[in-house]
Amino acid sequence: MLPFEFRIGWRYTRQGRRGRGKNGFISFISVMSVASIALGVLALIVVLSVMNGFQKEVRDRMLSVIPHIEVVSYAGPLENWQETAKIVSSDPHVLGVAPYSSGQGLLSTGSSVRGVLLRGIEPADEGKVSDIDKQMAVGKLTDLKPGEYGIVLGLDLARLLRLRVGDKVNVIIPQGRATPAGIVPRMRAFTLTGVFSSGHYEYDSSMALIHIEDAQALFRQSGPAGLRVRVDDMNKAPEISFEILKTLPDTFAVTDWSKQNRTWFAAVQVEKRMMAIILFLIVLVGAFGLVSSMVMTVTEKQSDIAILRTLGASPASIMSIFMVQGAVVGVVGVACGVALGLLIACNLDVIVPAIESLFGIQFLPKEVYFISSLPSDPRAGDIVPIAVFSLILSLLATIYPSWRAAQTKPAEALRYE
Repeated sequence: MLPFEFRIGWRYTRQGRRGRGKNGFISFISVMSVASIALGVLALIVVLSVMNGFQKEVRDRMLSVIPHIEVVSYAGPLENWQETAKIVSSDPHVLGVAPYSSGQGLLSTGSSVRGVLLRGIEPADEGKVSDIDKQMAVGKLTDLKPGEYGIVLGLDLARLLRLRVGDKVNVIIPQGRATPAGIVPRMRAFTLTGVFSSGHYEYDSSMALIHIEDAQALFRQSGPAGLRVRVDDMNKAPEISFEILKTLPDTFAVTDWSKQNRTWFAAVQVEKRMMAIILFLIVLVGAFGLVSSMVMTVTEKQSDIAILRTLGASPASIMSIFMVQGAVVGVVGVACGVALGLLIACNLDVIVPAIESLFGIQFLPKEVYFISSLPSDPRAGDIVPIAVFSLILSLLATIYPSWRAAQTKPAEALRYE
């Protein structure tokens, strides 16, 4: 048998929903309170899920191109890189190691000129440290042969330069050579052998891959600039990089992907926190509405409270009755918000394209946001605190009205009845 406080509180909640006149107005405020709490919880879940998905999607696409860890030497190029690679590979968390060379350059074709990051790779080893070999839209990485000066471009970069496989493109680097006319930049003609598409606009529009031996000849390097490393857990890259650094001589430096992109990820985290605080205000508005509806309910039920007191109900019991009523509103609001929020967050891949198609708009231009689809990643670590804090806030909102109800004096309440 349920306590009578719970049964009376539940009865008041149901009666308010079926009421008319003043009861109907109080019921309307209660419904708005439920809707406000549900809307706040829904908005929090959807927005935080989208931000989680955005961060995960961009991170995964970045790490399909950039390495988890980079090893470089302060002394210059790694002339005997195989020895260093053997030391790095001895770490049990390392999945693959590959040499690389890199530098800035310009691609020129006709009247088009684009700045690019030139990366020299060993095609046979590139699959150990990145997914570019799986992202080739045209051609293969193995088409890069030493001495043939082939080049692989990102899909968007190839489109901007209007190049097709087999076309020639001039590569200009800022390191100059002395001539009777002065210092002029070095230039070399390359042949487009393939196109890759990582899905990350920043890399697809600004990266070019060439064979590492061609890169060393172009930049006049005696060996690779460093090593790229892939590990078994990207989230533990900082700890693994520290362990690798301890096994190398003092002339080496080791950096991981989180340090290289620290500013971007820090900005996303700050934005996520601020967005959560702003959206939580919607739940707060719902809690204020709940306080208003509870105060009006207490005022209307003065005679009922007085009768219950004369029948022996204690102030604590009266307070419990109205806290039950307020708690029901809070639980229903939070439950509806969580259910609808999860429903929307888990189906954004269907909802967003339908809205974009219906209104002819695009929410995420890939030139601005790196990706063109709206990702979603609902996490229990976000949803559970949202539901708990919203429920606690709803319960706190019932304390003052319930306390006022408990302070009702039966004689004064029944004086004019």
